Amino acid sequence: MKYTLKAIAITAMAMAAGAAFAQKGETVRIAFMDPLSGPFANVGQNQLKSWQFAAEKLNAKNPAGVKFEVVGFDNKGSPQESLNTLKAAIDQGFHYVVQGNGSGAATAILEAVSKHNERNPGKEVVYLNYAAVDPALTNEKCDYWHFRLDADTSMKMEALTTFMKDQPKVKNVFLINQNYSHGHQVAKFFKDAIARKRPDVKIVGEDLHPIGQVKDFAPYVAKIKQSGADTIVTGNWGQDLTLLVKALNDAGLKIPMYTYYAGVTGTPTALAAGGDSEVYVVAYGHANHTGEIGQIANEFNKKFKDDYYTYATYNGINLLSAAMAKAQSTNPVKVAKAMEGLSVKSFAGDVTMRASDHQLQQAMYITKWQKAKKGEYSVENTGYTFVPIKQMDPYVSSTPTSCQMKRPSAG
Repeated sequence: MKYTLKAIAITAMAMAAGAAFAQKGETVRIAFMDPLSGPFANVGQNQLKSWQFAAEKLNAKNPAGVKFEVVGFDNKGSPQESLNTLKAAIDQGFHYVVQGNGSGAATAILEAVSKHNERNPGKEVVYLNYAAVDPALTNEKCDYWHFRLDADTSMKMEALTTFMKDQPKVKNVFLINQNYSHGHQVAKFFKDAIARKRPDVKIVGEDLHPIGQVKDFAPYVAKIKQSGADTIVTGNWGQDLTLLVKALNDAGLKIPMYTYYAGVTGTPTALAAGGDSEVYVVAYGHANHTGEIGQIANEFNKKFKDDYYTYATYNGINLLSAAMAKAQSTNPVKVAKAMEGLSVKSFAGDVTMRASDHQLQQAMYITKWQKAKKGEYSVENTGYTFVPIKQMDPYVSSTPTSCQMKRPSAG
């Protein structure tokens, strides 16, 4: 009898171990779709390499025991091209899609994935959004198959204005943003938040410009100068921020600038060309993390002579592998269900994928541009860095959601 019980116990343990790693050794292909050509190609190329490098580093030890493989698709930053690349990826058998540059493209992908999954049971696709931050994507447009790894515009603005309200020299603000959903949202949420926290602050000017089309920002800088602004707030990214900084340098306009994306490819080099300046970034990470993420950043720089700044790639691979281990499967239906409410350890404490709207809850940082001291990371080899001056726990930037999540009947 004892022998029989022991045999049963060993068999049960073996079955449990086998089930836990039922997916071990599988290759999970991820379709990356963002601009790999055009005005934002430098950003897209960096982020494709970042996804591929994060996957490579974490393949050796992820809890699911799978191998992630990231393949690039050029959506040219266009919603229509995003639909074409999504169809191509689905036709090639991809079940996981990542995208981030442009909320217009994100909305197109979200809606197309939702329709595809409804019409093609058994061929479902999961969409991980790593940088498109329009709050609508996890509010009125929320969808079960969409998971956002970045903090949305409203979350970042809560954190940024919590910091700005304690900066007495911020009195007259000029808002300059790209003329699409993200730019509109940055302006809207800044106005709402600063009115609550610092009603004395004045908006002395506001501009929305075409995205990726302005070659010379001198006329916009002239308006900023004329407005008497003592502070600039911008959600610009990529070429549109790099060229804005260049125009500010050329005009000799040195006023504090509060940004979302001053650490993104090209902009640090433009900042350094203008010498010392007071620039702040609100983000879920910064250039001077230690530990594993710091090591990955250093290795990335050594390999590509480029900066690793899209840490959502690290969180995304970790979240996917943890969900696959939990689901004991790479099946997207099971993995999506496992990701809801899932917490994983990140480079900045635990992060949690909120089940109600699939918005990752995470710590936020305010960083300041300054000369790099010994041991600090030199961004784009400029001799400057972004130093964290304030860390905020997830609850500070957490915002409510209006999402009415419709879950599949089997979910």
